[in-house]
Amino acid sequence: MKIVIGTRKSKLALWQAHWVAGRMEDAGIKTALRTMETRGDKILDVSISKIGSKGVFTEELEHKLETGSIDIAVHSAKDMQSRLPAGFEILSFSERAAVNDVIVSNKEIDLNSENLTLGTSSTRRVALLRHYYPNVKIVGMRGNLQTRISKLEKGVCDALVLAQAGVERSGYHSLIQVQLSEEKFVPAVGQGSIAVECHLSLDPDKKEKIRSVLNHEPTEKALIAERSYLAALDGGCSIPIFGLAKTEAGTVRLNGGIISLDGSEKVIRSGQGEDPKELGETLASRILRDGGEKILEGIREQLDKI
Repeated sequence: MKIVIGTRKSKLALWQAHWVAGRMEDAGIKTALRTMETRGDKILDVSISKIGSKGVFTEELEHKLETGSIDIAVHSAKDMQSRLPAGFEILSFSERAAVNDVIVSNKEIDLNSENLTLGTSSTRRVALLRHYYPNVKIVGMRGNLQTRISKLEKGVCDALVLAQAGVERSGYHSLIQVQLSEEKFVPAVGQGSIAVECHLSLDPDKKEKIRSVLNHEPTEKALIAERSYLAALDGGCSIPIFGLAKTEAGTVRLNGGIISLDGSEKVIRSGQGEDPKELGETLASRILRDGGEKILEGIREQLDKI
């Protein structure tokens, strides 16, 4: 058995693909890597919300899956659409690394400074920064992690806001200056986990073997809750929705919310249950009822004007 793995070309994407390949090689499965660029990698001069949030990092890989050029595609779980196109499924989720965001810089950072410029293009991070640190100036920062680090070194900003898991996997541990609390800066759905996607036509024996080697069931259960919640809110990369689930003794606890683009309004709620999909849907309904629907309508109106 040989598994052909598809991946983006960035340093982080390759780290993740090599991690998947290593796990399978350790289990006696031969692998081969195929790299490619996605729409999200090629268009760097505008925000994700302007080029369309659905599939910007996955479409090209999914085409290769559908044609059989590759067997599986490796993604950061947070880049996966909440609803996959027909004919595709997520085979596995890796055990999570750190879920929180961090401030990365080559100098000490004081988030309360009046002269601080942070780089990020994430609408979630921008909105949360505006809510908790309205003093901070924010500049857009697209591109892979190395590109953003290069812009930081050139003085485009004082620091970057990034996912700790990606920073550590890419070898930039020494640049972490501040760890942001996951309670205040609730992460993006799926943050910290690696997702493996396939087409439904993939050989069942390959599916079973890949899943048995790569899937971490507690993380899968948590991410089913998070992704169900995100899908129920119909949120993509351009909507500042966040959610984090954890499993304990057979139950799942989900903390999720939505925040306006300017950070002035937010709704955060939590719940727990044994059925992760039902939990996500229930929490989404509660958030919409408790003010989230009004926030969501305001966000969409603003995005329509962009």
